[in-house]
Amino acid sequence: MDSSLLASLTIVVCALAVGVALFYRHAFASTLALKLGAERRAAQLAEEKAEAEAARRAAELASRARTQFFAAASHDLRQPLHALGLLAEALRGRSQDEAVVQLVDSINGSVDALEGLFSELLDITRIDAGGVEVRPQDFAVGELFGRLKLHFEPAAFEKGLRLAFRGGARQAHADPLLVDRILRNLVANAIRYTEDGSVLVGCRRRGGRLLLQVWDTGVGIAPAEQARVFEEFYQVSDGSAPQPQREGRGLGLAIVERLAALMGAPLALCSQPGRGTVFTLELPPGRAARAEAPALSSAASGGLALGGRRIVVVEDEPAVRRGLEVLLESWGAAVQSFDGVAACTAWSREAAADAPPPALLIVDHRLEHGRSGIEAILALRQRFGAALPAIVVTGSTLPDHAAEAEAHGFHLLLKPVLPNRLKALIAVTLGLR
Repeated sequence: MDSSLLASLTIVVCALAVGVALFYRHAFASTLALKLGAERRAAQLAEEKAEAEAARRAAELASRARTQFFAAASHDLRQPLHALGLLAEALRGRSQDEAVVQLVDSINGSVDALEGLFSELLDITRIDAGGVEVRPQDFAVGELFGRLKLHFEPAAFEKGLRLAFRGGARQAHADPLLVDRILRNLVANAIRYTEDGSVLVGCRRRGGRLLLQVWDTGVGIAPAEQARVFEEFYQVSDGSAPQPQREGRGLGLAIVERLAALMGAPLALCSQPGRGTVFTLELPPGRAARAEAPALSSAASGGLALGGRRIVVVEDEPAVRRGLEVLLESWGAAVQSFDGVAACTAWSREAAADAPPPALLIVDHRLEHGRSGIEAILALRQRFGAALPAIVVTGSTLPDHAAEAEAHGFHLLLKPVLPNRLKALIAVTLGLR
């Protein structure tokens, strides 16, 4: 009896031991399988992460390359347009034929339209590629208004419009370059779509915010179209104003909306057909003024008499150089032109010790063998004095040029430079009326 019980207990214990062993074996196998699976998934995730990182780097490189390509292409395409505009204006001064004058006007209009298209396509490309960095800072609104007045006053004058600025004494906190680009597009649109009346650019305070506004007395925008005007290549349809539509490209407001979104600045539109339009950009106020805002001087939009003032031109493109020579001489300047940094530097060294300094330098930014027009400016300033005024002409819209202009104290003009813009900037730089 005891032997049978003992045998039974032994069998039970052995069965339990086998069961426990099988259970632990199965659990160990499952654990091992889970571990191996987790390791495989971890390796797969690491591989996918590496591939995603490589794809991201490739996309960034492609985006940067695309932006650089558009910038370089923009420069190369602007160069012949720049020469064309200068030579056309020189032709106007040498002919009294009304048909020739109208032809020159048509050429200049086409050059201006192509220049605007290049700039807007490049802006869209840079924004969509993430190539625009927001750098907010305190800045004087009056300084911004001064640049806008200088740029747009000739265009407003030609259309018989009154261009006014209000509230320039205020300070704002935002990226001044992006705000400048937004307002340039808005003011350009306002002038384009206004045939009679005025364009007002203002800055006023509402609560704890600043409202930068562009008002016009133009054709207005119908309520059904107001939501679509920020789409790319969309243009307001208005049978009463066919000419502005032909001039527009439908990209300016798309750029405005993208830049405002990048800065986190609310953008509003209010318009009545036949009455006009107002765009409002909302910004935080600046805490302190960095500098006193300059007075908004008015440059002459008509004739410019340079009275024999010597202007040094440094330009490596023969057609552009010749166009500048003819145009400046027609305005009464004595022109000394060079094809590069080496030539103008050699001339400055050979000049007599008591030689009077030039009145103005007009240099191209990109010169021979990869050299920069800034080198020419520094060389001539070393010889004739640091106060020598200069204008740098460039076909590139890269933001670094604005920083260079501020650092070296020169004015910047984007190719193709229309003669009236060059005329206005020369008048302001030399203190002429």
